[in-house]
Amino acid sequence: MTMLYETQRAMRNMRKAAMQRGVVAVLDVGSSKIACLVLRIDQSGANLRGEGLGSLAGQVGFRVIGAATTRSRGVNFGEIESMPEAERAIRTAVQAAQKMANIRVDHVIACFSGAAPRSYGLTGQVEVEGQAVDEQDISRVLASCDVPDYGDNREVLHAQPVNFALDHRSGLSDPRGQIGQMLSTDVHMLTVDAVSVQNLAYCLKRCDLELAGIASSSYVTGVSSLVEDEQELGAACIDMGGGTTGISIFMRKHMIYTDTVRMGGDHVTGDISMALQIPTAHAERIKTFYGGVVATGRDDLEKIELKSDTGDWNHDRREVSVAELIGIMRPRVEEILEEVRHRLDAAGFDHLPSQQIVLTGGGSQIPGLDGLASRILGQRVRLGRPLRVHGLPQAATGPGFASSVGMCLFAARPQDESWDFDLPIDRYPSKSLRRAVRWFKDNW
Repeated sequence: MTMLYETQRAMRNMRKAAMQRGVVAVLDVGSSKIACLVLRIDQSGANLRGEGLGSLAGQVGFRVIGAATTRSRGVNFGEIESMPEAERAIRTAVQAAQKMANIRVDHVIACFSGAAPRSYGLTGQVEVEGQAVDEQDISRVLASCDVPDYGDNREVLHAQPVNFALDHRSGLSDPRGQIGQMLSTDVHMLTVDAVSVQNLAYCLKRCDLELAGIASSSYVTGVSSLVEDEQELGAACIDMGGGTTGISIFMRKHMIYTDTVRMGGDHVTGDISMALQIPTAHAERIKTFYGGVVATGRDDLEKIELKSDTGDWNHDRREVSVAELIGIMRPRVEEILEEVRHRLDAAGFDHLPSQQIVLTGGGSQIPGLDGLASRILGQRVRLGRPLRVHGLPQAATGPGFASSVGMCLFAARPQDESWDFDLPIDRYPSKSLRRAVRWFKDNW
């Protein structure tokens, strides 16, 4: 754990150095596309700390000066499967974005989906040493959190304090400088499969890039797609990507839960390809132009010509109705949404004061999806587009770029993580000792 915190701290220091130089790249490594944005940092805006991510968050601190996307290769379910192919695809995207920006970038902040995320809620409590809460008290209360045994091959990706309470006042975002006796905190900790993170870090190293930060796709998508009220009152962001569907739940401007469903838009394309016996690229084009999940009477009459080059004349000159295409797509989309519903129920989403659900990501653009989703997930469903940010090309403003835009906000205005505070680890040699001390205090 200590070693991991050191790695995260080193990355955070690298991010600060890149910010001071005034340029940093963000990279979204997805299953269907790899997107790279180069940001020019405005120092006067980048140093603003302690402000929440508001509707104008994208308007302060940075400008997009380079953008590029390329078809993803070597990435499946949001995880790197073929190192050489993923390396080539990442190099292509980064070089094209650098060329547009006309500047070389050494530091990159990356996000990825998949890697079997697991959410934990931790709590900690300490007595305030002085009269008012200071940085040291925050460090101590974060160190007092009882970390569960999350397994050997897992890594902590985020460990964010989502709430502070001072005596009987809860819901404090920053208790520093306030007077009280007992300080407690709630921390949301997200762990992921360690090998997935190591593969991504190694791949970027092979591309001659320094990793200056890493984030969960589900988290950054929520940051860019949920409006301020939704982040405050409670909402779920469903990011329908190519290989995975990410779920994040926000409350009081913090992510409190995340999960991933290992299905996405590519699985719908695969179903079309198999059912109609056509190449995947052709299936993707048909899905984009004619796809949907709700059939009308007119869809029986509208025909799609299926072109293929097998040499069999009858096979190559076939037609399929739009209604048949919808009949192929709908069961898979329903399956994805049912799985999302199951994960939201497990997280206790129905206990939140507001049950707003926002659909985003490239897969959310299927016509009729919002209506189907409101039937399966609950009444309050809307389609989300990411915040507008300075300099972003028009082609990169759609829902498919929600995580890329979220990465810009994450880079310019990172939320506090446990490793931003100097945890007094020397004071707590091991978890078992801490538990023994607590038991001793309670029983004697």
